[in-house]
Amino acid sequence: MTTATPAAQSTAPSPRPAESAPSRARRARRFLLAPKTLIVAGVAGVIGYLALVPLYYLVWGTFFEEDGFTLGGFQRAYSANGIGELITNSLWFAFGSAILSLVVGTALAYLNVRTDVPFKPLFFAASMIPLIIPGILYTVSWIFLASPDIGLLNAAVEPLLGPGFFDVFTVWGMIWVEGLHLSPIVFLLMVAAFRSMDPSLEESALMSGASRWTTFRKITIPLVRPAIVASILIMTVRSLESFEVPALLGLQNGIYVFTSRIYFTLRSYPPDLAGAGALALGLLAIAVLGIILSNRVGRNSKSYQTVTGKGFRPRPIELGKFRPVAGALIVLYFLVTVLAPLAVLLYTSLLKFYVAPSLDALSTMTLDNYRELAGLSQAGTALKNSLILGIGSATLVMLFMSIAAWIVVRSKIPGRGAVDQLAFVPLVIPGLVLGLALSFVYLRSPVPIYGTIFILLIAYCTRYMPYGMRYAVTSMHQISAELEESAQVCGASWWQTFRRVLLPLLSPGLVAGFIYILTVSFRELSSSILLYSPGNEVLSILIFEQFENGQFTILAALGVAMVLTLVVLVTVAYKLGAKVGLKQN
Repeated sequence: MTTATPAAQSTAPSPRPAESAPSRARRARRFLLAPKTLIVAGVAGVIGYLALVPLYYLVWGTFFEEDGFTLGGFQRAYSANGIGELITNSLWFAFGSAILSLVVGTALAYLNVRTDVPFKPLFFAASMIPLIIPGILYTVSWIFLASPDIGLLNAAVEPLLGPGFFDVFTVWGMIWVEGLHLSPIVFLLMVAAFRSMDPSLEESALMSGASRWTTFRKITIPLVRPAIVASILIMTVRSLESFEVPALLGLQNGIYVFTSRIYFTLRSYPPDLAGAGALALGLLAIAVLGIILSNRVGRNSKSYQTVTGKGFRPRPIELGKFRPVAGALIVLYFLVTVLAPLAVLLYTSLLKFYVAPSLDALSTMTLDNYRELAGLSQAGTALKNSLILGIGSATLVMLFMSIAAWIVVRSKIPGRGAVDQLAFVPLVIPGLVLGLALSFVYLRSPVPIYGTIFILLIAYCTRYMPYGMRYAVTSMHQISAELEESAQVCGASWWQTFRRVLLPLLSPGLVAGFIYILTVSFRELSSSILLYSPGNEVLSILIFEQFENGQFTILAALGVAMVLTLVVLVTVAYKLGAKVGLKQN
């Protein structure tokens, strides 16, 4: 047994002196006041505020009035005359639009990906252009086309089928317009599903003697069932929260759905905020249920996986004698969904008074509507507001979400997963419900925001925060953490590393998110209709007002100008995005 020598004892490490309380306080103060801590905490706080505060005030304003807790809002809302018809109309409109968009979008995606159908370049225009056309303009275009009184289609078929054969002011008309407007989204979703599916299973069925229809019905459709179910649920939720189609088409014949009844309840005198809140919570509950079902379908999709380690090369199916028929259907779809709505808008914008096409009408075409529009002060103000809100909301959302993506993907901060979940809360909130929730917040706020352009900016940032988060997180996952570590080893601070290393590398994804948010916020109506005030209109609000006033020719000219502005904005943004992408290579 050995004993430690005095020399050995002298080399043993001495115990670390305990840190004094003032030192711990100074270290904690430096940590709390560090730029990294302040920025991260500020972004997390903003996300939590935008996601939760409007919902809290919506629930509070619905259940609590001056006398305390009450269910009076629910009693007034759900005992009113026609409430059963309202719920039926809402569900029928939502499911019908979802089914129509699914049938059209899935058929087009299958023809594009799996067959040798002609005119494939038209698929890009037919899938992208309707996404740029604002919903209110698309709805107005179909009024010009299929109104029983002024519709161009009715004028064309009247000698053969009689007057008023097409009537867009019905539930079926609402389903037709909403379904066609949503079909490009389904097309994009189903294209990805068909491209990921191994075609050898279909080829095996065909070699075994099955017909093409049997193969499509028993092999193809079951394999893409998760994408089909997800598309139905997503389109149903999108239709439930739609405002433009029910407001412009349904209200003409007294056909109410949740969104149009909420709008009517708030526009009546005196406005029933609690009753509107009760309807909004019912709509929100249905939307949340749809999102939950969609997520469950996504989690249970492993049984349908056909992409494995074994490579495959999709071979297009030859349509043979049906190829001209498929090509004619593609051209017809392009005419119905893209060319006809844009053409009727342009035609109407060149008339003094709306009339059906004829030689006399063509001879009276003029640019007076555009001249009047140029002299309309409201139009200039609305365009300026739309540009400010579109660019402002896209910039703020992508800036904040880039930092939020760092919190979720890179940091080890406890509760970082909650930031991710909070950022996606507005995804289940319909636009009109969000507008109502924000009105509950800022009508009671001492800060004079309600009725200004700033409340619209808050609404847009809240509504499109989930999309910005998706783009930012996806981009952050593609960047190795070694680059940040190298910068920090060289002495860079966290903010310098984020600003000079991460942001340039994230730029392609951030620009893509910026373009999307700019496009959708520029045309936003549902969350704006309850929050704007005179002098703070945006282009979609001005179009809605022109429709209510019966100024169809001015409305059409404004619509053409709005579509052209959107095309220019998207083109410029894509050009800038391409330059950013090149710099990263």
